[in-house]
Amino acid sequence: MDSYKTGLFSEFVACVYLMLRGFRILRRRYTTGKHTGRAEIDIIAKRGNLIAFIEVKHRKTISAAWDAITPPQIKRLRLAAETFLIQNKWMGNSRFDVIVIHGCHIDWIRNAF
Repeated sequence: MDSYKTGLFSEFVACVYLMLRGFRILRRRYTTGKHTGRAEIDIIAKRGNLIAFIEVKHRKTISAAWDAITPPQIKRLRLAAETFLIQNKWMGNSRFDVIVIHGCHIDWIRNAF
């Protein structure tokens, strides 16, 4: 399986994982538009008064997944999240999570950045 298909499958697994924990998936692969300098948010999910912006990484180790999330990417993700919150006039809580899939394991890091 190539990296694109692996990424799509990992995002699907993460969505199922979140839904089993009471989240409703609002958006997948959210972008604010081409050439905006903003990152793609893999999953935007809601539970109660919380919206979680979730970055999904499929790597061999957790440390390899963390290495793949760079400070410039975090900045772009924050900008994209701000745009989503403004467009949807969200007044509740929000946070950034990371779901790392490695082998048959799933690690969910809440409030990751």
